[in-house]
Amino acid sequence: MNTEQPAQLDGFKSSYSGDEGGECVEVAKTLTAIHVRDSKELGGPQLAFPRAAWAGFIAEVGRSQSN
Repeated sequence: MNTEQPAQLDGFKSSYSGDEGGECVEVAKTLTAIHVRDSKELGGPQLAFPRAAWAGFIAEVGRSQSN
């Protein structure tokens, strides 16, 4: 994980996020990483995860949701 910020990210929020604000994260994909940031602070800090690490995280979330 690193906090390096690319100049321009085309991020998206979860389809489960409403239009009312609240606590949402935005995710953006690049060739080498998945970037995660607070949707209320688009210019603020972000985390970048290697794509393989993100895939493992998503797989684990899916397994825990099906239990």
